[in-house]
Amino acid sequence: MKDLIVKDFMNVDFARISEDMPVITASIELIKKEALGGPVVDKGNKLLGWISEQECLQVTTQFAYHNERVAIVTDIMRKDVLSVKANQSIFSLAEKMNGTQPKNYPVIDDNNKVIGVITRRRVLKALLDNHF
Repeated sequence: MKDLIVKDFMNVDFARISEDMPVITASIELIKKEALGGPVVDKGNKLLGWISEQECLQVTTQFAYHNERVAIVTDIMRKDVLSVKANQSIFSLAEKMNGTQPKNYPVIDDNNKVIGVITRRRVLKALLDNHF
């Protein structure tokens, strides 16, 4: 079986979220990209954090109910983000995803710049497409 690495299966058309973006706007960006979450990046595309639909839901509920913009991304994003490198094996990532680790990862280069996102679904598809 050929080497399966993250860069061959990562999504390069991901939601890029900025830390000063209103959470409502971030939620819209995630929906547009049909993403469960996305990396929070600075202007140079360096990884600052991660925001998920789950984290956006509470803020969006407050907005929908009270019609108030109550938070920006930096208020609710996770800053302790696990990431992967583009040349990492799909098999090692799949093993990590089986545990309690996150199911979505930003893919970064050597300068901590986000170059893609890899999800559990993409890993599963890679394994299935290359086995059957």
